Amino acid sequence: MKEIIKYSKNHEWIKLIEQESLYAYIGISLFAQKELGDIIYLDIDKKIISDQNIKAGEIFGSIEAVKTVSDLFMPVSGKIIDINNNVLLSPDLVNKDPYNKGWILKIKILDIKEYNKLMSLEEYKQYINK
Repeated sequence: MKEIIKYSKNHEWIKLIEQESLYAYIGISLFAQKELGDIIYLDIDKKIISDQNIKAGEIFGSIEAVKTVSDLFMPVSGKIIDINNNVLLSPDLVNKDPYNKGWILKIKILDIKEYNKLMSLEEYKQYINK
């Protein structure tokens, strides 16, 4: 299966990795990490690992850079499967490799329609160039 990355208006990306099971990775876009600058700290709400489902648009943590602190928003409703502890220990992975080693959450998507409504790369490029 070809990996397709979709984008939210809050600059999170989501990559579907297993179509049948609806597993996906979430991170922040290359554009967002460049805007933030050097990322020095990631704070993920530890309560989200429980059996709780998180709705699209809800804050799941924050990302701190030299310039500013920004909230992290869920691009789709999902159940959190895993948090990338590597980025918690080395937040600069988000700067170095935002779409691979810099992923933040692994989730199970609860509603594929929400995923399908997100922006394609072409749509996202138009959105950030407004």
